[in-house]
Amino acid sequence: MKRVKLLSLFILSSVLFSGCTDDLNTEPKVELSLEQLLQKDPNAITGIMSKLYGSFALSGPNGPGSSDISDDPGESPFLRGIINLQEFTADGMKNRWGDDGLDQLTTTSSWDENNKFFRYLYNRVYYTVPQCNNLLVVLNNVDVPNEESIVSEVRFLRSLAYYYMIDCFGKGVLVTEENVGESTPLPEASRLDLFNFVEAELLDIEDKIATTNSYGRANKAVVRMLLAKLYLNAQVYTGVDRYTDALTYTKKVIAEGGYTLNNNFAANFTGDNNTSNEIIYPLIADPLVSQSYGNTTYIVNGSLNSATMTLSTYGATQGWGGHRATKAWYGLFGNLGTSTDSRAQLFWTNGHTYEMTDYKEWMNGYPSIKFRNNNYMSSSASTDFSGTDFPLFRLADAYLMFAECVVRGASGGSMTEALDYVNQVRQRSNAPIITSSELNLDFLIDERGRELMLEGHRRSDLIRFGKFTGGSYLWPWKGNTLNGTAIPSTYNVFPIPLTALQANPNLSQNPGY
Repeated sequence: MKRVKLLSLFILSSVLFSGCTDDLNTEPKVELSLEQLLQKDPNAITGIMSKLYGSFALSGPNGPGSSDISDDPGESPFLRGIINLQEFTADGMKNRWGDDGLDQLTTTSSWDENNKFFRYLYNRVYYTVPQCNNLLVVLNNVDVPNEESIVSEVRFLRSLAYYYMIDCFGKGVLVTEENVGESTPLPEASRLDLFNFVEAELLDIEDKIATTNSYGRANKAVVRMLLAKLYLNAQVYTGVDRYTDALTYTKKVIAEGGYTLNNNFAANFTGDNNTSNEIIYPLIADPLVSQSYGNTTYIVNGSLNSATMTLSTYGATQGWGGHRATKAWYGLFGNLGTSTDSRAQLFWTNGHTYEMTDYKEWMNGYPSIKFRNNNYMSSSASTDFSGTDFPLFRLADAYLMFAECVVRGASGGSMTEALDYVNQVRQRSNAPIITSSELNLDFLIDERGRELMLEGHRRSDLIRFGKFTGGSYLWPWKGNTLNGTAIPSTYNVFPIPLTALQANPNLSQNPGY
């Protein structure tokens, strides 16, 4: 069992926080004992911080059946929402369950304001943000060790939550420590408003947050990586090209972060991946202390089924039989049987068909075995819940981001460097190196698929490359047809949930819904 101290503090600290998420204009509440606790024991800040970090992977403080918000504790955790909305809506992964709105995601069709999966992620953002605001108010009145860096961590976590609001919904409301307790509905904040806020926050804390930090907590490189992600997608978010800024911060991550590629690609997705020096920022999981149906348990168990696979091979005791890749992912490797690329071997093919003629049929398409619950470096027992951390940011992504920025014409990097970074990623997986003439945007979107699929980036990548909506790029079941069909450009953002619209009259629905 790993990282028990930080995770167990999540449970202790949870009783100190309360908040309501029943409306968009969330009015956070902080128990007086929180401030009193920190005045009495400033070192208690570690446990309180773990609550904020845990909000991205766990459902609630009392195990997998508890929830911090009124939504279903199994379905609604933040990371599960990222996978549902970023991966199943895109080309490479599909889910067969179809329960009450999941079909709409996996077929990119019939999206509307009533889909509960949109509500889940929206509500998780507006649970995490007020909790950060609560703590910032308290920290303004007490002294804790390394306070400037701690405050910066809190502001990073708030910015990370807002990043998903920018990317997924395109607008919302801007709730900060300045309007804690505000009783009237807050005004709508545009995508540009939210972008400018997150950018300013990250720029301000870049030199205030610790250069290094304990595992699972944000440091300077993590802040820079989120800034690079924000700038990489700025043309989508704001209409203004910021690729040079994205390159600047990606270079800082690469040059100053101290991270290195793991010699084995698959070791980044195993139960002991906390030992990988490639992972820049993980969302922590533990099979005993932080049990959740919404962390990597959702990915691991959801991709297994004893009907065609041996669960213990992947450190699991349960196979939910839900997720399979499509040929839009494994087809990127060519013939899986002859490919030298080790990433091509991370699909289960026995008993399954190459074509996904029915996305609700388990044996159609190949399950991904990229994530697993057993250890890479040592033996481990199978468990009901996953102990594999989720690598939200890792170095290989930074390398590919660098190359993309250069190819898009950003200043500050050379094609020689870009080619070297791409080939380092490929050589690590025993894939053939490429030449400079092959390094173009079409290659990069495919390489990002080979390297990063199922890590919460794919929908955003396809939108940035102009391949998500419309009909220029089709994949199985896009638009709810077998071979794919065009979908409207309005699908580049999700609809604002009906519950949010009802709670705040200042909010308006996104066009087309």
